[in-house]
Amino acid sequence: MADIRSQGKPRLLEALRQAMRLRHYSYRTEQTYVDWVRRFIHFHGTRHPKDMGAGEINTFLSHLAVAGHVAASTQNQALAAILFLYRDVLKLDVPWMDGVVRAKKPKRLPVVLSKDEVSRLLAAIPGRKRLIASLLYGSGLRLNECLELRVKDVDLGRGEITVRHGKGGKDRRTMVPRRLVPALREHLEALKVWLKADEEAGGPVGVSLPDALDRKYPNAPTDWAWQYLFPAPKPSRDPRTGAIRRHHLHQSVPQRAIARATKEAGIAKHVTCHTLRHSFATHLLEGGHDIRTVQELLGHRDVSTTMIYTHVLNRGGLGVASPLDGCGND
Repeated sequence: MADIRSQGKPRLLEALRQAMRLRHYSYRTEQTYVDWVRRFIHFHGTRHPKDMGAGEINTFLSHLAVAGHVAASTQNQALAAILFLYRDVLKLDVPWMDGVVRAKKPKRLPVVLSKDEVSRLLAAIPGRKRLIASLLYGSGLRLNECLELRVKDVDLGRGEITVRHGKGGKDRRTMVPRRLVPALREHLEALKVWLKADEEAGGPVGVSLPDALDRKYPNAPTDWAWQYLFPAPKPSRDPRTGAIRRHHLHQSVPQRAIARATKEAGIAKHVTCHTLRHSFATHLLEGGHDIRTVQELLGHRDVSTTMIYTHVLNRGGLGVASPLDGCGND
């Protein structure tokens, strides 16, 4: 069998990276796919993927489930990376891929907070992290969508947020909660002052732009409209270009803040950033809003995905009251 090292392993992984950048995959997805392909190759003794097939893929996926105890979603993520390698990088016809066993993701109801719990949670989060959490709940944003917002994406006059290149590569619009408008105006003014002072101290540092727009528009990285709404405290090196750029706040910052606030608020539920998005959808449906409207605001491709929230409404998915509630005795 051919050894991957004799055929240039770094070249294969670099070809994988280039194929993903050509298709405008996010850097996080690029890192994840490269890691899974690397693990797949090393699991089989650095054999070249061209010399392997469905049997080796199934063995690797089974190992992840049995020895690694990974979730079905993680197992399917590994399979997606391997599929991309064979179809889009190696350009192989893989009819045998139909024989690969795909893990079934268990259907679980989302964790949802009551409106009182949301209020207590937000009250326990300090500073701009509260503003982030408020947008997750008030606008139904995913965490990445919120952190990747740029100044130009928030239209306070129209009360709209434009989510660029959301899940599935789609753009969509959602609302700006009216009660957040004053806080957002104040945040934008403070951000403008902070960026100016930071640039005067160390020179202008541009933000990273999608799809190499900085080559097409050289001044865009330092343009106010392109600045991240929630920038990182310090510039860092862009992992793709090597340029020093200002990136958005790291995911771990709001994640840790919400975890701490959950304990401080005394909420006995497993609360994550995504819980606030679940609560947004559920509370809209409880308020009588049309499910198609909620689907559009969330950016779901299929309404069946949105339908899961009908199962966590106050009276259940079918609106059936318990027979105990009709009994005369307390």
